[in-house]
Amino acid sequence: MNIREFRPGDTGALYEICLRTVDAGNDGTPLYPAYPELPGHLALGANLALEPELAFVLQDEAGSPVGYVVGALDTRAFYKRSEQLWWPPLRERYPDPADVPPGQYTPEQRLLHAIHQPALAPDAVLDVFPSHLHINLMPPAQGRGYGKLLLNTLFAALQDAGSTGIFLGVQPGNDRAMGFYHRMGFHKIPNLPPNWSTRLGKAFSAADAADA
Repeated sequence: MNIREFRPGDTGALYEICLRTVDAGNDGTPLYPAYPELPGHLALGANLALEPELAFVLQDEAGSPVGYVVGALDTRAFYKRSEQLWWPPLRERYPDPADVPPGQYTPEQRLLHAIHQPALAPDAVLDVFPSHLHINLMPPAQGRGYGKLLLNTLFAALQDAGSTGIFLGVQPGNDRAMGFYHRMGFHKIPNLPPNWSTRLGKAFSAADAADA
């Protein structure tokens, strides 16, 4: 397997990888019966559209994508561009389940609502960790060192562009992912809004550049 830069023709395959790994690393297809593209729209679509230079693909021996990492250099600027360019057409396409109490949302309804009301990282996070990322690998690529290679590829690109730190989200209960990120130098960010999942942050250092 090898890592290469993202190509526009990869989008569908990366959305599929996102769907097949979105449930704490497991296949989320049953959770999104009406709109299987929702996880991709929320997790990586804006990154592919707005910052494709920070998207990297892991492909297998046949050249098919089996993993990816996407990032945003300046999350504040990314939020503004997403609000201008990414969310408006999706809001016209997908309904907001405003008549359903949030505590009764299905996973699909939760993502539908997030299109209309995205969860934004607070300034206290962005002041320390200005960049963010999302990564997923299919099972055949897991546990073989490719996740580390993908992250280090993105870290190098972000540091070259001047980033001083990065954050990401992890679903509660995904202990395997938590262990991996801790080994990669991430730590839990305290005092986040109660509606957020676990967020981990990593400040970049000279050692990170050497590892990459």
